[in-house]
Amino acid sequence: MAKPVPTKYKTTNWSAYNRALIQRGSLSVWLDRDLAWQAKPQGKLGRAQTYSDAAIQFCLTIKCLFGLALRQSIGFVQSLLKLAGLGWTAPDYSTVCRRQKTLQVNIPYRHSQGALHLLVDSTGIKMLGEGEWKTKKHGAEYRRQWRKVHLGIDAETLEIRAIEVTDNRQGDAQMLPSLLQQIPPNEPVASVSGDGAYDTKTCHEAIAARSADARIPTRKNGRPWKGTSPGVLARNEILRASKRLGRAIWKRWSGYHRRSLVETKMRCFKRLGERVMARDFDCQVAELQVRAAILNRFSVLGRPQTVAMA
Repeated sequence: MAKPVPTKYKTTNWSAYNRALIQRGSLSVWLDRDLAWQAKPQGKLGRAQTYSDAAIQFCLTIKCLFGLALRQSIGFVQSLLKLAGLGWTAPDYSTVCRRQKTLQVNIPYRHSQGALHLLVDSTGIKMLGEGEWKTKKHGAEYRRQWRKVHLGIDAETLEIRAIEVTDNRQGDAQMLPSLLQQIPPNEPVASVSGDGAYDTKTCHEAIAARSADARIPTRKNGRPWKGTSPGVLARNEILRASKRLGRAIWKRWSGYHRRSLVETKMRCFKRLGERVMARDFDCQVAELQVRAAILNRFSVLGRPQTVAMA
């Protein structure tokens, strides 16, 4: 049977979306006068912190948003606070570097109108290694190192709801339960979509535990699993439907192709930088989480609305 013809889409709100793209570079979007800049006393022994986590995250947001080094970012923040007429002082770069290691990054998001449709995938962010030109010209002197970013996004709002950062040896399927744990237990999850790498018992059981539908294609040489657990039964049903309808028809019928939205989000994630600048692992996690917070703010400002063309 021939594969279905891909559907073409048209953006219906281009004027509003164009204004949102311009607004992403506006400094007024990122500076909130009601921000709690000074840290609150915690009643613990030792010297109290001067700046709040929100202030440190703001400095790191400016750093990631405009691709600045840490010292230049602090100078940028100092100038911004002065131009805004705020009596705040900017933290020095050593304070931001030290606090980044233990920073609890706040990633804002909006809830879906109904149950959550979670789309999951992973990508690699370069940490160490020569550039492409030097590698092509002279060869690599040492093996490149990457950080693997696992994302779960909301198919309706296109906002990042879950993020995990690991080394490049960590498999995709191993991180799906951790991504689902970041979704509040009282929030209903309608479906979880992922590629064939998530076709494991651990993933299907984790999805079944949230009473969600798994939209994960089985492997081409897949066979029925033994057992009667909810995850095994759901996976075997996908296998039967794929064999009966064909993989192409099943993907279209199940809505699996919505997973391409998370691949688009991965591209947006890398537009903020192909390389992570921090060297300590905890600092790298905070830096990548700040990128996720930036992308969610982008989505709030406006996103394209598309309709299928007849």
